[in-house]
Amino acid sequence: MADAPLLRLAGVRFGYPGAPPVVDGIDWDVPSGAFHCFVGRSGCGKSTLLRLAAGLLRPHDGTITLAGHAVQGPDREAAFVFQRPTLLDWHTVRDNVLLPVTLRGRASPADQARAGELIHALGLDGLAERYPHQLSGGQQSRVAIARALLPRPALLLMDEPFAAVDTLTRESLHDVLLAACRAEGTAVLFVTHDLAEAVYLGDRVAVMRAGRLAQAQDIALPRPRTPALREHPIFQAACAQLRQAMQAAT
Repeated sequence: MADAPLLRLAGVRFGYPGAPPVVDGIDWDVPSGAFHCFVGRSGCGKSTLLRLAAGLLRPHDGTITLAGHAVQGPDREAAFVFQRPTLLDWHTVRDNVLLPVTLRGRASPADQARAGELIHALGLDGLAERYPHQLSGGQQSRVAIARALLPRPALLLMDEPFAAVDTLTRESLHDVLLAACRAEGTAVLFVTHDLAEAVYLGDRVAVMRAGRLAQAQDIALPRPRTPALREHPIFQAACAQLRQAMQAAT
């Protein structure tokens, strides 16, 4: 018998009174260690679906399970990375990374060591004592990822985390994120409107339209991903298929 998925969404629906459902009957499984992406036009329900998976919203119908138990609210098995890094201005890089621990008490030597490892892994060497205003946008995004990974979550939920940085910085952050998640064994559910970003990052990509899944496809590109893959015909074909699905009539 196959292992149960890390995250399972079954018949998930969510909406507001007097309006069509924002999320309308989604079934989706995320295996441990997988990287899945959801794409779609603004208002298609992809960010709402991510918040449902995180326990920030409760579905009106259907079930969401994480690591074998029902999601009733924010879960320690999952960490959320928002569109903006949401760093504390009065905390250094190190203290921002340690925030998931220090909110509950004092950071132990093991926590400090873990923070140092993540600061190194995310390419932040030499910046541990700087404050957010002393960092570039890309560096702030790296701090947010390190903070999310500190408690070793099984699942990372990411809502367009690189939307505010330039293209070259975004592409370098893709490689940093993939390397960090591969090293940690962390599964990712990633929301974006950028088709190339989804294809580069994802093992599997779904297109949402009007709260439903319009298309889902596996991405047949080797790992580890490298920048040269962006010019590969399979990469271009996958982007074209997703674009066609997004442009299809509702």
